[in-house]
Amino acid sequence: MASSDTVLIGSASEIRSLQRKTCEVNGRKITVFHYEGKFYALDFHCYHSGGPLDAGDIEDINGVACIICPWHKYKISLQTGEGYYQAIDPKHLRKPPSWKSKGVKQRTHEVLAENGNIYVKLSSCDRKLDSDYYYSDQYKEIMKNMKR
Repeated sequence: MASSDTVLIGSASEIRSLQRKTCEVNGRKITVFHYEGKFYALDFHCYHSGGPLDAGDIEDINGVACIICPWHKYKISLQTGEGYYQAIDPKHLRKPPSWKSKGVKQRTHEVLAENGNIYVKLSSCDRKLDSDYYYSDQYKEIMKNMKR
């Protein structure tokens, strides 16, 4: 149920139609995605180099729905924020590469659907993730200095 710590993003039909919508929630830029009947919310900036995830394609990576960062093709789970890469086994070079997890790198947020609307509640997890950098004072200071 929507509450004081949730923010209305838009109607479910609008986001289904657009497949994604980017907005600011309490000072944090996030993107809500609709993929195969589910809604997901992630930080807008890719954890690797700040690429705009709302411009990425969504692909199935080994059974996991992932957003592909348009800048460097990093693969990020829409549901968990895990980063994925293909690894080879140096002891068995004839074996095909297999998908491996880098662990959770991208902050995800809770999506609530209520009365035809989509709301987001920002993550309350206090564990620092790589995508948090783009919302840090250090990053904001760098961006401010670049605009001078």
